[in-house]
Amino acid sequence: MLVSGAGTNLQAILDSEIESLRVVISDVPDATALQRAAQAGIPTEVVPFTSTRSAFTDQICESAARHGAEALVLAGFMRVLAPEAIKRYPHRILNIHPSLLPAFPGVDAVSQALSYGVTVTGVTVHFVDEKVDHGPIIAQRAVPVLPGDDEESLHARIQKVEHDLYPRVVAAFLRGDVFVENGKVVLR
Repeated sequence: MLVSGAGTNLQAILDSEIESLRVVISDVPDATALQRAAQAGIPTEVVPFTSTRSAFTDQICESAARHGAEALVLAGFMRVLAPEAIKRYPHRILNIHPSLLPAFPGVDAVSQALSYGVTVTGVTVHFVDEKVDHGPIIAQRAVPVLPGDDEESLHARIQKVEHDLYPRVVAAFLRGDVFVENGKVVLR
């Protein structure tokens, strides 16, 4: 699992008792997610971004491989992986995003939703491809934008949905019930 921050989605996955996590890798040495992983007995590694995106991606993939990881799960990982990762883990990199993609890709999705005045936003779990917040969509859930919502209140409701949806999708993927066939996601 790749993380950069607090690790609330990691914690949701840990709480769901998924036992296949091999390592938690962060680009941020003091990420709270690393503490969560260590407390759960999961090995951790820090791979700081120090040179190029390609070299960084190679280091991430090598770290994952050393621990026997056959897929990558991004949970609040705030770096864009180079295409080498997609080649090494085709249709085996999952990401979660706080909007109904393709709307509001990139950073500040919650702020963007509020700025545009949408009445519905949500959560998307997708396979990673070469583009940012793009790739075959696995699952989505809507979250209403309520009158008076600010970024904090809306983000809190989005996170509740993330913490329910992401562990379910990760578990289904690990069981082999989610895969890509002919460019489309198949759910068994």
